[in-house]
Amino acid sequence: MKKFIRDLKEKEHVQSVFLVTEKNTGVDRNGKAFMSLALADSTGQVNGRMFEKVDESAAGFEPGDVVWVKGFVQLFQNRKQMIVSEIRKASEGEYAMPELIADLGGDPREHLASLIKISESLANPFVRELLLSTLQDPELQPLLLKTPAAKTIHHAYRGGLIEHIHSIVQVMESLAKHYPFLDRSLLVFGAIYHDLGKVFELDLAHGIHYTQSGRLVGHMVLACEMIVKRADAIKDFPEDLRDILKHIVLSHHGKLEYGSPKLPMIAEAIVVAMIDDLDSRMNTLFHFLKTEVESVPPTEKWSHYHPGFERYFYLDFFRRQK
Repeated sequence: MKKFIRDLKEKEHVQSVFLVTEKNTGVDRNGKAFMSLALADSTGQVNGRMFEKVDESAAGFEPGDVVWVKGFVQLFQNRKQMIVSEIRKASEGEYAMPELIADLGGDPREHLASLIKISESLANPFVRELLLSTLQDPELQPLLLKTPAAKTIHHAYRGGLIEHIHSIVQVMESLAKHYPFLDRSLLVFGAIYHDLGKVFELDLAHGIHYTQSGRLVGHMVLACEMIVKRADAIKDFPEDLRDILKHIVLSHHGKLEYGSPKLPMIAEAIVVAMIDDLDSRMNTLFHFLKTEVESVPPTEKWSHYHPGFERYFYLDFFRRQK
């Protein structure tokens, strides 16, 4: 029977399946190997530590895998922690994916309906038709409604991609009004298409994993292929607009060292890269703070150190905002 993270109790012995979202190995000050883990299911996340058979165990799974774990729950710095004695990649019959990957992003169909409505209002007829042919594609919709936005870190849950897209589109609507020199059609396009290739890059069948296309091609190129295919089906689609749309996708990581093959060279591409990063970081921060608040007593005022943000966070202030 699946043991859910929200139900873990101090001093409890556990044998259950979890999704690995982080895995790191190291050596302590005495030269002894250890492994730190982030284990998740649909109810939350718990940190894990393993001190025996580390190298052998670590070689058997990767982040994104579903694992079977035998361990013991203890409190460490007022937080639940699992001391893992055994861990291995789970067999397919040992788990059900809905128990492991939460639906945290609201109703994906409501997100989709809003995106279609906004796309219908765009001034550029070519961008409008391209987006509507995409969002209303009956073969693409089921993928879009379930795909996560990433394997780990941000929006890494069922429906996370369309939540991320809708969130960015809403910000773009505000920015288009505030900065009238920006092209609203291009901003909305960039919000919808920048990560759209992930519907073919990520697979949810056995955890969260990259597909063959995801590993060999990647979501930026996959999205550009979609642009070309759909633009070709639209009569008199401008060649320069086709290049601009592909440029927005190819530059949305913002910097060459962040994986963008091109730097953003138009204002709208810069904005897409900036707001994509902002929304990703805010989602990461929200779920980190939410997990912290739910896993510690109300007297605990500070979070543990977050390596991605390189700081601690004041939990009392977050509690007052809820």
